[in-house]
Amino acid sequence: MTAIELRGDAVDERSAPPTPPASRQGRVPKRGPGRVARPGFGLGGRAALVGAVAGVIGYLGAGVPSYWGDEAASVLSAQRPWSSLALELSQVDAVHGAYYALLHLWIDAFGAGEWSTRALSSIATGLMAAGVVVLGTRWFDARVGVAAGLIVAVLPRVTGLAIEARSYALAAAAAVWLTVLFTGLQRRRVVSRRAWIGYGIAVAACGALFFYLLLMPLVHAVALVAAHRRPPAQLVRRWLIGLVVGAMLVLPLVLLDASQREQVAFLAHRHQPTAANVLGGQWFGGPLVAVPMQLLVVAAVVGAVVAPRALRARALRALAPALTWLVWPTAALLVVSVAVAPSYNPRYLVFSAPAAAIVAAVGLATIADRAASWLARRRGPRATSPRLVAAGLVLLALAALPGYLHQRTPYAKDGGADFRQTAAVLGHEASPGEAVLFGASGRPSRAPRLAAGLYPAEFQGLETPQLDVPHTARAAIWDELDPVAATAPGLDEPIVWLIERPSAHHVADDLAALASAGYRVTDHQPIHRLAVYRLEKGTAAP
Repeated sequence: MTAIELRGDAVDERSAPPTPPASRQGRVPKRGPGRVARPGFGLGGRAALVGAVAGVIGYLGAGVPSYWGDEAASVLSAQRPWSSLALELSQVDAVHGAYYALLHLWIDAFGAGEWSTRALSSIATGLMAAGVVVLGTRWFDARVGVAAGLIVAVLPRVTGLAIEARSYALAAAAAVWLTVLFTGLQRRRVVSRRAWIGYGIAVAACGALFFYLLLMPLVHAVALVAAHRRPPAQLVRRWLIGLVVGAMLVLPLVLLDASQREQVAFLAHRHQPTAANVLGGQWFGGPLVAVPMQLLVVAAVVGAVVAPRALRARALRALAPALTWLVWPTAALLVVSVAVAPSYNPRYLVFSAPAAAIVAAVGLATIADRAASWLARRRGPRATSPRLVAAGLVLLALAALPGYLHQRTPYAKDGGADFRQTAAVLGHEASPGEAVLFGASGRPSRAPRLAAGLYPAEFQGLETPQLDVPHTARAAIWDELDPVAATAPGLDEPIVWLIERPSAHHVADDLAALASAGYRVTDHQPIHRLAVYRLEKGTAAP
């Protein structure tokens, strides 16, 4: 730990060592006459470069997997007329309202295909990585900052959400940049009331984007105490004023979200707070990455604890904000889940992944420093610490590669979502004037009807006699359909298409109802999780 430079954010100025030269702080030194500036990246350049790399990594393959149910909620909500969206949010999903509004504007500009809607999350991944570089550099040094940005760029949990039309990647980016804003004000000891009111507005905006980001101010409180053992009273007062303003702005949304808490009641039946999720899945993804990341986090903490006495307190204070960011949101959700209502979902905690990347980068740098020192004593200075850090990043990327590639396969979402492939069958084989029916589903997010909602072009010209109330006319997310059995007797189209989940118990009943109405199955195509039946009226079964 001793070789890691601790920045001013984590050190009380009264006990800090002499300020290092400007070039070590990421600033360009003043040039005298005749001096030539050395080429290189400052903090902004490093952050932009790492962010661009992370955004590209995230976006590759974004259009390959089919949409799945949660994305259907986003895309269908965002395509509603504004008045219809307001109707929906008055009853359900207010917690996602800001994201739906943003996606609405995005779809108006760029369309509703997977490549378009998921681009928002990929851009957010790049912004997240760039912000992590800034924070890692401010709290530690440039090496830790860049390593942390590259780590977050390859974490399977992050790369999976980079190609998902949901708010989680944006929420993580917002958490990072809210913290960048806070550390910038705190570092400069800004006492302007206007600046801290701006911070409070940013807190409220983040809470509107993703409710659990309202947990971030406690992380900032720890950062404030870690940076100043006795924070200036005026600075604390201004920070509290900002929080009061933010609380006042976000309070109506908090009350509305509380009134809709029944919409997450399903979490009680998912049994997601497992040890695997809590200790790794929620931040890292699959075990190939979770295990080395956990070891790096442990190495960072152990390195701080065993640091020489003169540096130990500073090292622990430097880690305190990131560790709080890592642990506190999880602890809060688990307590709320037990004491109030089900609230835990691994996806909700992805906004702590940046903190995990920063702590892991510290652990990687600590191991690299110790290994380089050991090797130098035995074999000479051939294996330097930066090279060992780079080697560690390569190994971590290789461990993440299998999960990354799987995330970009056609049926990668939700264990096999195949709405696009199913819709493609109808688009290729069905003709205008024919009818299409949809079987029921125990989970609305897996309902066959979503294939038509997400890929309407493939169903153009087909009759949908089941449709009772479209979702755009309801204060709900999904369409209201009549059962197949209730619709079958009134059908008169010569050809009917039926989309079902073969595993559903009612498929035989739906086919029997259609048989009673004079239809016989002439073709059956299993897709992946869904199946498509073609039925003709008055045709004997082959």
